Amino acid sequence: MANKKGSHSRLRQATLLLSVPVGAIMLGALLILGYAGWFTTSNNLPDLQVIESQNFDLTLATVAYTADGKELGRYGHQNRTWINYDSIPDHVVNALVATEDRRYWRHWGIDLWRTFSAVTQTLLGKIGLPFSQQGGSTITQQLARNLYNSQIGFEVSVKRKLKEMATAVQLERRYSKQEVIEMYLNTVPFRHNAFGIVGATRTYFSKPATRLDTLEAAALIGMLKASTRYDPARNPENSRLRRNTVLRQMVSQGFLDREFYEAYKDTLTHTHLRTADVTHSFAPYAAEFVRQRVQEWGESQGLDIYSDGLVVHTTIDSRMQTHAEDAIASTLDALQAVADCEWSAQQSKRLDFGEELSRYVAGPCHQEPSQRFAYFWQIRGAVLEAFVTGTKDYEALRNQGLSTAEALARLQHDAAFMDSLKSAKTRLESGLIAIDPQSGHIKAWVGGRDLSTEWYDHVNVAKRQTGSTFKPLLYAAAVQTGWSPETQYLDSVFTYRVVGPEPLWAPENSGGLVSYEYYTLREALARSLNTISAQLINELGPEQVVQFAKGMGIESELEPVLSLALGTSEVSLLELATAYSTLANLGTRNDPVMILRIEDRHGTPLYEHQAEPQNELIMEAAVVVLDMLRDVINQSYGTGHRIRWQYALNEYDFAGKTGTTQEGADGWFMLMHPELVVGSWVGFNDRRVTFRSTFWGQGAHNALFVVGDFMTRVTGDPGVAIDPFAMFPHPVPADDRNPAQDGHYEY
Repeated sequence: MANKKGSHSRLRQATLLLSVPVGAIMLGALLILGYAGWFTTSNNLPDLQVIESQNFDLTLATVAYTADGKELGRYGHQNRTWINYDSIPDHVVNALVATEDRRYWRHWGIDLWRTFSAVTQTLLGKIGLPFSQQGGSTITQQLARNLYNSQIGFEVSVKRKLKEMATAVQLERRYSKQEVIEMYLNTVPFRHNAFGIVGATRTYFSKPATRLDTLEAAALIGMLKASTRYDPARNPENSRLRRNTVLRQMVSQGFLDREFYEAYKDTLTHTHLRTADVTHSFAPYAAEFVRQRVQEWGESQGLDIYSDGLVVHTTIDSRMQTHAEDAIASTLDALQAVADCEWSAQQSKRLDFGEELSRYVAGPCHQEPSQRFAYFWQIRGAVLEAFVTGTKDYEALRNQGLSTAEALARLQHDAAFMDSLKSAKTRLESGLIAIDPQSGHIKAWVGGRDLSTEWYDHVNVAKRQTGSTFKPLLYAAAVQTGWSPETQYLDSVFTYRVVGPEPLWAPENSGGLVSYEYYTLREALARSLNTISAQLINELGPEQVVQFAKGMGIESELEPVLSLALGTSEVSLLELATAYSTLANLGTRNDPVMILRIEDRHGTPLYEHQAEPQNELIMEAAVVVLDMLRDVINQSYGTGHRIRWQYALNEYDFAGKTGTTQEGADGWFMLMHPELVVGSWVGFNDRRVTFRSTFWGQGAHNALFVVGDFMTRVTGDPGVAIDPFAMFPHPVPADDRNPAQDGHYEY
C-alpha cells in the first residue's frame, strides 16, 4: 500500500508541476497567435524591402582575381560573398536542417511543438528538475534575427521573441523554403569577420563553398552553436566533438550513412586558415598594391572598395606568382645563412664554406641565434647604438624624462628588446617582379619575404641605388645618339672635375682592377667596366642621359651628374623593370599594369585599362643594345654568365645585367626574354648592414640566384613556360650599316 501511495503522490506532484507549464503554454499560444496576427498587420514589422531590394549586398567585399581566375585579395569590412541555393552542396543544407531545425521543410516559420517543448523544458529546469534552458528558434526565426537585429534585437524577452516569430512568418509567406535557406547561409556570422558559408569556407579551408566536403560542412554548421568554442582552427578537438554531433543528427535524419560516421568520427577536420586580411592574401604585396590603386580610383568615382562588392581582374598569373614566392623563400633563406655565418666570427666562414650554400645553412653560425652576426655587433658598437636610439622605445623613454644615457642603458639591458632589434636589422630582404614586355602586364610581384612582418614593398616603395644595372640605359642613349658598340675606349682611371664637396672624381672598376687595355663598348658593358662608362657619360653629358632614362620608364629624380653612369641615383625595382621592358619590347614602352578591369557586383564594367604604347627608342638601337646585353649572359667574362651554367638555362635567348652598389649594400639582376622581363633586388633595409665579402655582396651572387631559381621553376612548368624559340632580332651587320668613321652609327 505504501508503494502505491508513494506512486500516486509522485504522479500527482508531476501532474501539478506539468499543469503550470502546460497552462502557460496554452495561454502563451493564444497570446502568440493574437500578437502575431496584430503584429504582422501593423507598422511594427521590420521592412522586408531590405531583402527584396537586396540592399544587404551593399556590404559585400571587393574581390580581386588573378588572370587565371584565382582569388588574389579580398577587401571589405565584412568577408561576405553571396551564393545561390543551387550552388550550395546538399550536405551543407542537410547538416543545417538536421542540426538546427529538423522539421524545417514542414513548418511555416514557427515550429510550435519545438517552441512549446523549449518553454516546458526551460520552466521545468528553473524549478529544479533535470532540464536545461532550450532554444526554440527555427532557421527562419534565426534568419529574421540575423537580418533585422537592430529592429528585433537580442534581448531575452517575450516581446523580442514575438517580433522574431512574426517576422519569420512573413519571411515564409514571401519566400520559398529554398530562398530562406539561401538567405540564412549567406548572412550567418562566423569568426574572423567572415559572413555566410562562402566567407567561412574561404577563411577556414581556402576553397570555394561549392567544394565543401561533408566533414568540413558539418564542422562549419557545428560552429553556429558557439563559433569560438567550436572553431576548427583554434579548438580542433572541440570542433571534432561538435562536428560529430552534427554528423549523428544527419544519420538520424537519414541524410548520412552510419558507415560514414563510424569511418570518420575520430578524424580531425583539417583547416587551411586564411583570413580576409591582406597579409593572408594569395599574393599579399600584389594584393596591397591593387587595394591602394582601386581605393584611389574608387574615391574618384564615389565608390567604396570595402562595401560596394566590386570585382577586380588583374594580370597576375597565380602559377608564376607561386614560383616567384617560392624562389624568394628558398633563395633568401640560404643567403640569410650566408650573411649570418660570414659575420659570426673574426674569420669569415667563406674561407671554410666557399660557395656551398648548404654548409652555411647547416652550420652552427646560422642555426645558433647567438652566433648570427656576432662579430658584426662586436666591431660595430656605434651602429648598434644608433639602431637603439632610432627606435620608438628609446623615444618613449626619453619622453618619460630619462636622459640619453639612462634610456640607452635600460634598452641595452633588455635582452628581449636587443635580440628583436638585432634580428630585424639583419634580416635580408628581396623583391622580384616579372613583366610581359609586349603588353606591360605584371605577371608576378613579390615585395619582400613576409608582409606580415615587413610592410615595406621592395618592388614599388623602396628606392635604392642601382649600381651597374643603370648602365644599359647609358649605353642605349649612346647607341641611339649614334655610338657604335664597336667603338673602343681605354680601360684606365681618369679624373673628372665635378661640382660638389669632392671636386675631383676618379672612378675605378670593381675590386680596383684596371687593365689599361682598349675594349669595345660591347665588351665594356659585358664586363661592367666603370672606367669606360664614366668616359661615355662624360662625352654624352649627364643631362641627356637623364632625359633618355625618364622616357624609358624611370620616374624617380635622377641627378644629372657623371656618377649617374654607375647607378648612384635611387630608383625602384618597378621603374627599372619598366625601362628594361622598353628595351625588350624593341624600344616601345608599355607602362606596367596590374589592374585590367573593374566591374560592379553585377558584372557591369566600370573601368577597363587602355594601353598607350610609346616609342622611346629607335628599334634598331634597341636591337643593338639587346645584342650587347646578350654578351652579359653568353660570354664567359659576362657578369651574368652564371645564369647559364649554374641554372642550365641554355636554350633561351636572354639578355641582362647585374648590378652592385658600394660595399655590397644592394645586389641587382635584370633578365630579359622576348616574352618576360624579370628583375630582382637583394639587400638589407639599412645600408649600414651588408654582406661581408665582396663575393656574396655582388648582384651576380645574390639577386641572380633569386632570378635563376625563379626562371628554373617557370621554364619547368608547362603551364607558364616561356617559348625557347622566341628570339630578339639580331642587329644588321656593320658592313651593311655604313658606320661613320668616328665610330658612331647614324639612324
